[in-house]
Amino acid sequence: MTQGVGRRGELDERAVLLVAGVADVAMSALGSALGTVRGLLRRSDAADLAAEAEEDLVARGRIVLDRYTAVPPAHLEVLAQHALSRRAAGGV
Repeated sequence: MTQGVGRRGELDERAVLLVAGVADVAMSALGSALGTVRGLLRRSDAADLAAEAEEDLVARGRIVLDRYTAVPPAHLEVLAQHALSRRAAGGV
């Protein structure tokens, strides 16, 4: 049984590394694309628009990572909070 757990951990680690690699390639491609767009659109406000778009994408990326990497509350802590709220409501 311990071999199965170890193998699962290796697969999980490999999956995380694979996703991180894909994200890195995507971000590199995005950086290249933004550089190309900046070069093509040499208007007075084009650089500002591209910078704002980049900032927006970075902010969205942070939100996504925070959403999926947040540690859920401990199970016993949740049960204790439910018990306290029931006691406060008068139900034992």
